[in-house]
Parts: sequence; C-alpha cells; structure tokens
Amino acid sequence: MRFELITIFPEFFDGPLEHGILRRAREAGLVQIHIQDLREFTKDRHKTVDDRPFGGGEGMVLKPEPFFEAVESLLGHSVGDSSKKNPPGEKTSIILLSASGKRFTQETARHLAQQDRLILICGRYEGVDERVADHLATEEISVGDFVLSGGELPAALIVDVVTRLLPGALGNEASSQNESFSVLPTDIADASFFTGHRALAAGHLPLDFPHYTRPADFRGWTVPEVLIGGNHAEVAKWRRQQALEKTRRNRPDLLAPE
Repeated sequence: MRFELITIFPEFFDGPLEHGILRRAREAGLVQIHIQDLREFTKDRHKTVDDRPFGGGEGMVLKPEPFFEAVESLLGHSVGDSSKKNPPGEKTSIILLSASGKRFTQETARHLAQQDRLILICGRYEGVDERVADHLATEEISVGDFVLSGGELPAALIVDVVTRLLPGALGNEASSQNESFSVLPTDIADASFFTGHRALAAGHLPLDFPHYTRPADFRGWTVPEVLIGGNHAEVAKWRRQQALEKTRRNRPDLLAPE
C-alpha cells in the first residue's frame, strides 16, 4: 500500500508516522508513505496556495490549481478537464479530508485497505475550492462531526487505521477482526447470539470488552473474579455481556431500535 499525503505543512508528519505499528509496517515494506508539499506546485515567488472566496465571506480558500498539479505529478498523467476526465487508475483513491465529507468508519477503512494507493488531500483555512471535491477527489471524507484546523490529523488517522487492516501489519490477523466496530461473522450476526440483549445495528460487533492486568487489587479496586477463575466459557460469557453493556452505556446508537 502506498500513501501520498498532500499538505502545506509537511513537517507535521515528522512524528506521527514514525512509531509503533506504522513504523514496523514501513520497515517491513508493507506500506510506503510519501509527503508532498503543496507549495511546490505554486507559480509565484510567495508560494501562494490560497485566495479570497468568491461571493465574499470570512477566511481564505485553498486554490484548485496546486492540488490538481500535485495529484497529476504523483499520478504521472493529467486528470483531464471539463471536456474529458481521466480516472486516476485502478485501485487508486484520491481522498479530500473535509468536515463536509462522508463519515469515516471501520467499514470505510476496510474498503480503502483494498486499494493499492491512497492520495490524501489535506485542506486548511476556510476550506478547499469545491472543484477539488467535484472533479479531482474520488472520495470526500470526514473523521467526525467536529471541525479541525486542517486535514493533517485526519490523514494521519486514516493511514493508521488502514495500515492496521493490511495483512501482516499486526502479526495476529484476529486482532483487527475482533475489535470494536468490526463486522460480525455471518454465522453469528443475529439477535440469538446476544441472548437477552438488544441486537446490534447492521450486524456489527459491540464495543470492546473491558481489559484488566496485574495487580489484581489496585487501591482497593479489584479485577472481576470471573477473569481469574480459570473458567474460559464463563470468561467469554462475561466479556460478551460487558461489551454489550458498554455499548448500551457509551454508544446506544450502535444498537438496533427496540
């Protein structure tokens, strides 16, 4: 998998992509990450990437020309114009990170993990010229219902989430299959699996169950007895119940309607 991040702050990524699973995935050759400075595709001596919005209003808007040229430089060919549009290529997605985009979910991440190449466009300021969303990006994605200062944090987030889903990135493939927001196996994706509980919406797993480690007694807070009793069937039952309880408490929207 190749990630290409287009930004006006390339130094932003000096730290977030150099640790843990991402570092190991890069060293193992599972992913390649290229940071592209958008200002390299400006034409004036001030390296201007933004301008005032048509129609007036607050803030500045990032211009379309540098983004189109940056993407075309990475692709090695033109994306076309209003008379003819050229697709980016097979298994290549061009993603604009935007508060106005579709919400990023684990399902979105699984779709992106099937690609060979992700070009992530990091917006800034008041926004990006809409022609980037309409005629350059293949997808417009938001990481949540809030507004950030730019697309760099979302881009780093997406690189991390997608990398975790690539074969070999975690070592144990089951680690990514049994996490929160994962899809249930088809043989248990029904209400009977959650006997006595409301079914989960859209056949998804509940949030992760609580985890404990040593010491068994910390400041008077003790680990649930079932976890140290050695009965694996009871542990599995407890974990399922606790996962559903946490889902009901923290994310009731993940439960199917009554």
